[in-house]
Amino acid sequence: MITLSRTGAAENVALITLNRPSALNALCRELMLELSENLLKVEKDQSYHVIVLTGSEKAFAAGADIKEMAKLEFADVFENDYFTNWDTLSHITKPVIAAVNGFALGGGTELALMCDIVYAGENAIFGQPEITIGTIPGLGGTQRWPRYVSKSVAMEICLSGDRLGAQEAKEDGLVSKVFPVQQLVGEAVLLADRIAKNSPLIVKTVKRSLNSAYQTSLNQGLEMEKQLFQSTFATNDRREGMSAFAEKRAPKWTSS
Repeated sequence: MITLSRTGAAENVALITLNRPSALNALCRELMLELSENLLKVEKDQSYHVIVLTGSEKAFAAGADIKEMAKLEFADVFENDYFTNWDTLSHITKPVIAAVNGFALGGGTELALMCDIVYAGENAIFGQPEITIGTIPGLGGTQRWPRYVSKSVAMEICLSGDRLGAQEAKEDGLVSKVFPVQQLVGEAVLLADRIAKNSPLIVKTVKRSLNSAYQTSLNQGLEMEKQLFQSTFATNDRREGMSAFAEKRAPKWTSS
């Protein structure tokens, strides 16, 4: 259900593909366990610098597997913590780019929202249809939407079950860029290559600092940024980067 391959100019980009075509990549327990295992594998492997997460041209992920969930009761989802391992993506320290083609509904949208950057194909469709089946988003939809778009848009999407096309998602700030369907993954890999040229250590530090803006007050975030900035002066990569700039050569990163 999950395919992991190497890509990029230096083959240091992990391309993780959701591969459950019979169900438009609907998120079931088995698929999410495989995704979690592969993400943790890439996280530990220092030869990977950036992750691109994608699905098929028809669907990134059409949502959680409703057939699997329909037979569950409160005790099943509460005591057994139904979503165990489903949020592994939000704990990955390496940059993650979502390349979204086709349907990204419910859990599919929430999976994209866990990523650091979202690129969309022209046919991408986002939405939170949970309200129409008598439940609410459970993977962060009600919490992440208002952090990326206005409260009004977040409320409209989550309360109505309406869908957003790629261009509208870009206008609302959910998506960074929109590309033709067949070019999407290639463009995401090109971006991953540009990120991967930088110091992996400093890239992780930037990601941590940026994420703090969504988790703290402005003053707390500014203080964290200052501390992280200062900490880079204890690294060899900061010394190498500034020396390379002064000497007009390409830096040689050591992640130390």
